[in-house]
Amino acid sequence: MDRNQNAFSEGAKALEARFARCADFTLRRVDAGLDPAQPVLLCWLDGLVDGRDLAATLLRPLTEFWRLSADAADFRARLLGGAVTAWSVTEAAGPDEAADALTHGCCALFPGDAQPALCFELRAGIGRSVSEPTLEKSVKGGRESFVETLRVNTALLRRRLATPELKLLESSLGRRSATKLALLYLEGAADEALVASLAEKLDALELDAVLSTGPLEQALSASKRSPFPQVLHTERPDRMALHLAAGRVGLLADGLPLGLILPATLAEFMTPGGERSRRGPVGGMLSLLRALAFLLALLLPGLYVALAMYHQEMIPTKLLLSMIEAKQKVPFSTALEVLGMLLAFLLLQEAGLRLPGPMGDTVSIIGALIVGQAAVEARLVSPVAIIVVAAAGIAGYALPSQDLTAALRLWSVALLLAGALAGLYGLALGCCLLLWHLAGIESFGRSYLAPLCEDGPGPRKLLQRLRDRRRAR
Repeated sequence: MDRNQNAFSEGAKALEARFARCADFTLRRVDAGLDPAQPVLLCWLDGLVDGRDLAATLLRPLTEFWRLSADAADFRARLLGGAVTAWSVTEAAGPDEAADALTHGCCALFPGDAQPALCFELRAGIGRSVSEPTLEKSVKGGRESFVETLRVNTALLRRRLATPELKLLESSLGRRSATKLALLYLEGAADEALVASLAEKLDALELDAVLSTGPLEQALSASKRSPFPQVLHTERPDRMALHLAAGRVGLLADGLPLGLILPATLAEFMTPGGERSRRGPVGGMLSLLRALAFLLALLLPGLYVALAMYHQEMIPTKLLLSMIEAKQKVPFSTALEVLGMLLAFLLLQEAGLRLPGPMGDTVSIIGALIVGQAAVEARLVSPVAIIVVAAAGIAGYALPSQDLTAALRLWSVALLLAGALAGLYGLALGCCLLLWHLAGIESFGRSYLAPLCEDGPGPRKLLQRLRDRRRAR
């Protein structure tokens, strides 16, 4: 067949210019059927393409005479029809589409005509295998967790929801990263308006790169200034499948071993993945225990400061005498003492997370035992303050979501300051403001406090209605 080398070299040169100064960009000329008059050009990125698959499914068929044809149109039709044994082939409309295919593990083939390049998917198997979840421990559920490969994650969900009603919409997000996203929902269970709204919001996002869940969570959160998490994330496919069956929408991103679930409420952040595997009485008891931990992590430091500074008559006499005796030689006020201990606890927690495992455990033991005991013996803090801060910290760790725990610790500091300024009155006012804030958060039309206030409008809607009525008058 008569091939015009300049015809395919134009597309190859444009692609080569896109990957200028990229050492992993490979451009190779191959004679189709070992005929020098029938050259083709192959382009790929070394490391993203499996070399063995490239040789077995692309190079070997291209050099066999009986698979190819001398006619240009017939040659292209045979490549698309199966002369090359790659499992996936697409036509790139231009250099930009061909470059995007190369960055996702494809090999671009330029035949000797002016037609678009053919992109064969030969992605290398880069990534870790499916393992047990590390953050969400499973007692009676599955022992598989999401990995960094998008198609593996979707396959894990397909195994649990083996129905064609599980729909998957793919898109790309990030001007620099071009990260593939998968929007999953169960047809008939999920609200179509919710799916359309979420898809529209994702298409409207303008991000440079999506390399973590932070940009996605921030963009999908209704109240961006709130410290409370509004997007539920999980590393367990069985938990995500359970939420999809309940009518929610899931979001997976290539390169992230986590799945995002929308809409999310406060009750779901306090419910662990294996809660439904427990018997009713046991599950109810544990739910009450987590609710108690929620209140302790939020209110205990502020309540102790308010009672110790303004409402000593509410403390039992023997306990009050013990507190007074322990507080006599401490030079700091109760509020400053508890606030300092809370900050020290947060610093100790961050140090334990950032250091390597064995060293982090050592730092935690030293901080909790040696430094704490030395501070008590040096009369810098009272033992009661350490017990209060430690109890609030342990209660925070009892909650399933660490993002929720971080928000509670931030609000606990604010409530502590309110209790130090105005006692129980300031603490009550702070709780009312917190409740107002939580009631005003909505996630794609659903209240954050659902099902407690599922049908009632939030404070923002009530204020808007009052303003509309005043304008109408």
